[in-house]
Parts: sequence; C-alpha cells; structure tokens
Amino acid sequence: MKNDKDVISFAANKKWLSIPEETRRMLEQNVWCGSCGDVVTIEKYTVEDSPSGIELRGKCKKCGYEVARVID
Repeated sequence: MKNDKDVISFAANKKWLSIPEETRRMLEQNVWCGSCGDVVTIEKYTVEDSPSGIELRGKCKKCGYEVARVID
C-alpha cells in the first residue's frame, strides 16, 4: 500500500499518531476545499506543527487543489 503522507515534524507526527486511527480517518475525510466548495478527503499530505495544534497540508482528492486541516 502506498503511503501518501510526508512528515515535516516528528513532534507533530507523534501528536497525529496519538489520535485513534478511526478518528484520524474521519479527520482526513472532513477537509474543506475552496475550489470544490465542499467537504473532501485530503491526500498526499504533510503533518506539521501549528500554533493551534497540528496541521495537515495536502491536496483535495477530487480536484487536486491545495487544502489544509488544523487539528487542535
């Protein structure tokens, strides 16, 4: 299985992995895309530290537009 995630921050990745897998999958599938104007799935994302917690930065699965999701 291909891994579509790149890790920018080990600390952020540790926080991300501390979230139960089922919840992580739900968060990946609940990202707003400004291009589609809808909630989409994020793919090919990085996990980064954010002042609010952690941030997923990647691409919309539908159109490829850059999207992000902050998780506090």
